[in-house]
Amino acid sequence: MAFGGFENKHGRTPMAEMNMVPLIDVMLVLLVIFIVTAPLLSHSVRIELPQASSKSIETTPAKIDLAIQSDGELLYNGNAVDRNTAQALFMEAARKNPMPEVHIYADRHADYQYVAQTLSDASRAGLTTIGFITRPQEKQTISP
Repeated sequence: MAFGGFENKHGRTPMAEMNMVPLIDVMLVLLVIFIVTAPLLSHSVRIELPQASSKSIETTPAKIDLAIQSDGELLYNGNAVDRNTAQALFMEAARKNPMPEVHIYADRHADYQYVAQTLSDASRAGLTTIGFITRPQEKQTISP
């Protein structure tokens, strides 16, 4: 701390230093509190838990490959079927556990009407996992 000299000046200038003693006191009190409470936080209770071993049963759901050709013909797992037969097969598949996934392969030139009818038939039967299978588009090269 800087104290004034022995000179007697008419005006006193304010002291520009901050008193750090109260801040250090508060910090020491907090340090003591943390030192006392830290062992209480790390205290653990030993419990003997029972041991069990089990294997998870993973069943892969069957899948139904349904192709819709451009003329509206349906291929159920590679076999040609009509709409009524496909509805019956959907009803039978919906009763299985786990429920099979329906993979729809629709021809790009097939009318949307055929696709919508097939989706409606599958959802009415109770099949919930329905997906469209597409072929990735080939990369097109742009020549300068």
